[in-house]
Amino acid sequence: MRFKFSAAAMALALCAAPVAPPAHASPCNSPDFNAWLADVKKTAAAAGIGTAGVAALDGVALNPAVLKADRAQEVFRQPIEVFAPRMINPRLPGGITKMRAQAGLLQRIDTQFGVSGAVLVAIWGLETSYGAVNGNFATIPALATLAYDCRRAERFNAELLEALRIVDRGDMAPPAMRGAWAGEIGQTQFMPSSYVKFAVDFDGDGRRDLLHSVPDALASTANYLKGYGWTRGAGWEPGQPNFAAVKGWNQSDVYSATIARFATQLNGALN
Repeated sequence: MRFKFSAAAMALALCAAPVAPPAHASPCNSPDFNAWLADVKKTAAAAGIGTAGVAALDGVALNPAVLKADRAQEVFRQPIEVFAPRMINPRLPGGITKMRAQAGLLQRIDTQFGVSGAVLVAIWGLETSYGAVNGNFATIPALATLAYDCRRAERFNAELLEALRIVDRGDMAPPAMRGAWAGEIGQTQFMPSSYVKFAVDFDGDGRRDLLHSVPDALASTANYLKGYGWTRGAGWEPGQPNFAAVKGWNQSDVYSATIARFATQLNGALN
C-alpha cells in the first residue's frame, strides 16, 4: 500500500494550503549528506544495482523545495464534496475527449487486463491532467532528500534504490527522470517501486516508458489495479468490489473516492 501525491493535486495543494517553512533535513545515519550518499551507493551495489544505476547518484544534492512540499498537504484533508468537484469539473471535458480519442487503446487494455477505461482516464486526468502536468522535480535528488530526512527515511530509501534500478535496466536516463516532489514518475505518477513491479511495454517499442507513451502509461496503470485485485466487470464506487483496488492506487479516502466519482461521470457521459 502507499499514499501518492499527484503532480496535479500537489500543484493545487501548494496554491491552496498554508505552507510551513521547510525543516532542515536531519540525517538518520550520518551528519554529512555526501557521506550518507556514499553509503547509499554501497547499499545499491550490494542490492545488485549495476554501475549505471549507482552512477545516477553522482552529484546529487539536497532539494529544500522537496521538504517544503512535503510539509504542505492540507488540501488532502478537504471533504469529498469540496475536493471532488474542484478536481473533476475542470478535467471532465478533457476526459470525455480522451475516452473517445483513445477508445481503441482502452478497449485493448480492457481485453488484456479487465480494467475499465473510465477508471484509467480518471486516474490519468487527476494525476497529471492527461500528461500535461507530470511534475518537474528531478526524481533521484527528490528521493534522496526524502530518504535523508528522517520523517519517512525507510520508505524513501527503498524508493531511491528502485529509481536507481529503473536507470540501471535502461528504462530511463537520470536527466529524463523528472516528476512529482515525492518521486512519482510518468503520466499516471508511479512511485519507482510500482514502476519496477507493474510497468509494461504496451506499444511494443521495447521500453517501459510511462513518461512519453500513453499506451505504456495506461496499460501499466491497468496492470497495477489488476495487481491490487481488480475484478473484471465489477463496480468501482465505495462499497463495490473494485473500490479496494482503487484504494490500492491511493490510500486517501477522499482521493480514491474522487477517482471513483470521476470514472462514473465519464462512463455516464458516454453512455
